[in-house]
Amino acid sequence: KYYQNFLDRATPYVIARWISTMVLSIIYGLRIYIIQGFYIVTYALAIFLLNQFIGFLTPQMDPAMSMEEEEDGPTLPTRRDEEFKPFMRRLPEFKFWTSTTRAIIIATFCTFFQVFDVPVFWPILVIYFFLLFFMTMRRQIEHMIRYRYLPFSHGKKKYKGKEDSG
Repeated sequence: KYYQNFLDRATPYVIARWISTMVLSIIYGLRIYIIQGFYIVTYALAIFLLNQFIGFLTPQMDPAMSMEEEEDGPTLPTRRDEEFKPFMRRLPEFKFWTSTTRAIIIATFCTFFQVFDVPVFWPILVIYFFLLFFMTMRRQIEHMIRYRYLPFSHGKKKYKGKEDSG
């Protein structure tokens, strides 16, 4: 009950929420750097965060699937004169934030138990993660270009009326 109350009160403070998450991730990074271990936990966290980020960038209704089906459902605007339709995400920003913050807290908690400190050659994990990141982002960007959508909408254009000149 207290947790849900906190989440409800934190909802409108987007920038403060993300700053707190960045502070948590910096604390986690410093802990990993000082301990010089828990690379498997860090790798699992990075893969999870990448998956969450892709969900955040992906539209709720996949344009590839809607092109194959009938055109009855909502579509993304393809021309300038079409009605504004906000970008609906598969993973909304608030759920993205809660899952990211929760994952960082759980990963930090795991660093207090030696059972999670599996000895690995960490440079291989770093190379593999960056390879996976670039391949995944390339595919996502190609999808965005092919179906002409941007995952960030700043709202409808606002038109100002003529000002009185007299």
